[in-house]
Amino acid sequence: MARKLIMHSRRLTRSSGARKALYRNLVTDLLGYEKITTTEAKAKAIRGVAEKMITLGKKGDLHARRQALSFIYGKKTTDKVFDELAKRYADRKGGYTRMVKLGARLGDGAPIVQVELVK
Repeated sequence: MARKLIMHSRRLTRSSGARKALYRNLVTDLLGYEKITTTEAKAKAIRGVAEKMITLGKKGDLHARRQALSFIYGKKTTDKVFDELAKRYADRKGGYTRMVKLGARLGDGAPIVQVELVK
């Protein structure tokens, strides 16, 4: 399942296991809190995966739920995707996320963005 979601990805100077865990953490937080602040590279990397999870929520069948549970940490977040977010985006065909640039991080100058779910 995860290989299909992350076929070609940015390396982000991590091993494949650490990168997958990072993606899972960021996507889970984005879907749970509906807004996260991270670097631009990480935001671009998780954007497609987060949209895939919402698309699985819109399918709503058992197979889609199990696919989402295998990637998202926490049953509560998965339930939120299938119950709340799927209804919110029922008429929308894609583009569930938005990136807003916030500037550069003080420590190393990395570009910081806020990733949020479109209302």
